[in-house]
Amino acid sequence: MFTKMKCSYILIICALPICISEAARILAIMNYSARSHYVMFHTFFKGLAARGHQVEVYGHYPLEKPVPNYTDVIMPAPAVLQNVSIEQLRGTGIFQMLMYYNKNMLDTCRSALNNQNILNLMKSNKTYDVVITYLAGPDCLIGFAHRFKAPLISLSVTSNLPWLSYRIGNPDNPAYIPNLLLSLTDQMNFWERFVNTMFDWATKVWYHIEINMAAEEILKHHFGKDYPSLDELQRSVSLILVNSHFSVNTPRPAVPTFVEVGGLHINSDGKLPEDLQTYLDEAKEGVVYFSMGSIIRSETFTETKLRAFIDAFSQLPQRVLWKSGNISGLPTNVKTAAWLPQLEILKHPNVRVFITHGGNLGIQEAIYAGVPMVGIPIMADQPFNVKNCVSKGVAVQLDYDSITTENVLKALNNVLHDPSYHTNAKRLSQLFRDRPQSALDTAIYWTEYVIRHRGAPHLRSAALDLTWYQYLLLDVILVIIALIIALGFLVFYSFKVMLKLVTGNVSHAAVKKNS
Repeated sequence: MFTKMKCSYILIICALPICISEAARILAIMNYSARSHYVMFHTFFKGLAARGHQVEVYGHYPLEKPVPNYTDVIMPAPAVLQNVSIEQLRGTGIFQMLMYYNKNMLDTCRSALNNQNILNLMKSNKTYDVVITYLAGPDCLIGFAHRFKAPLISLSVTSNLPWLSYRIGNPDNPAYIPNLLLSLTDQMNFWERFVNTMFDWATKVWYHIEINMAAEEILKHHFGKDYPSLDELQRSVSLILVNSHFSVNTPRPAVPTFVEVGGLHINSDGKLPEDLQTYLDEAKEGVVYFSMGSIIRSETFTETKLRAFIDAFSQLPQRVLWKSGNISGLPTNVKTAAWLPQLEILKHPNVRVFITHGGNLGIQEAIYAGVPMVGIPIMADQPFNVKNCVSKGVAVQLDYDSITTENVLKALNNVLHDPSYHTNAKRLSQLFRDRPQSALDTAIYWTEYVIRHRGAPHLRSAALDLTWYQYLLLDVILVIIALIIALGFLVFYSFKVMLKLVTGNVSHAAVKKNS
């Protein structure tokens, strides 16, 4: 009897998704102060915890509802990217915006590395099977992978950053891969390819000089002068999980350590609160949903622009659900709230249009739900994201400086009354959803793969062992040019000798004949 019961327990344990002996200790350090990005972080780490792994997350926003195997360690940081006014972000060039953003991120790095919880972690005798860091701005915290002698995985909430491919030897041809910080698609004319190439080179040089060098100084100050260089640490990454998908973003070649997990944060099981459910259900003419994301506050539009939206919305038969703080003078068909469950709203069949700032997470949610968009890009990758959606026929772009009552109505009516936008959005939704496994399952599989194979060094591209001129085949091209020139000289010299012989023989024959 005892033997049968013992065998039953063994069978039950082995039937679990992951046996206890395979559970890993995972350290995640998410040093980024934009709350919206934590939607992706939390989904990923909860998925790992549900698999039985012990996940220890150092970040700024803990889970609202704790789950088993998941430990939050609070890491206070300056609220750099919270409740920012639109006027703070616009009117600056790309490099000015990057300088502002990364200066604040460097300050966040210093704050994190002086935090007592991080200092305790640095001195601890803990062991981890993998370290996961966030790939944005300075990499001052990837030193923990070397500190604990654990494989490194990086997580990117955007699609491919300009300085990402270098770390893993990923092909990055600017002829057809647009820089994330430019408003371009993969269909570029000569001038666009020229601009894309020069800008891509410039951003990579700028990142190395302005960000990496400062981050390395911070890293060495806290971890020790004998630590490997930041470049070496970055190029030791075992896996990069990128929030993109070829159906939505630009198709591109990728090494095995570059894994697309676009839509990882999307959880289709959520439900609307009862009041919002009723509000949307009763919208017989449909609903326009408006959100500028978690960083930008809609109420910080200038008074003129706010009035343009309000006047335009008052002329619509649709209801408008607007994520915003207090705004006065709203028409009766407009409802505002400081926070709204975005994915659940977009999935409602009465939602007809999504007015968005063009953030990657929000665009993926709209595409998942099959909702066309009006994009008002403000900064960073938003112009790129919106332009990409426009090129796919699922969005209309409305520039901030062009916001008037007439232009808002024109953009909304284009999307509301042209059936092609809705058709394209539904088709793109099907493409985005059609994959062998979910984004979360993909991310978990490859994370566990790296753990199982102790960093999976066999995935490492040999491109990382080449110098820049070897990678670009400049040495080979130089030899080929030298051979062509040598061959040209040989042909020229041979022809010259033959010509001299021929002319010499002719002259000799003529002299002989005359004599």
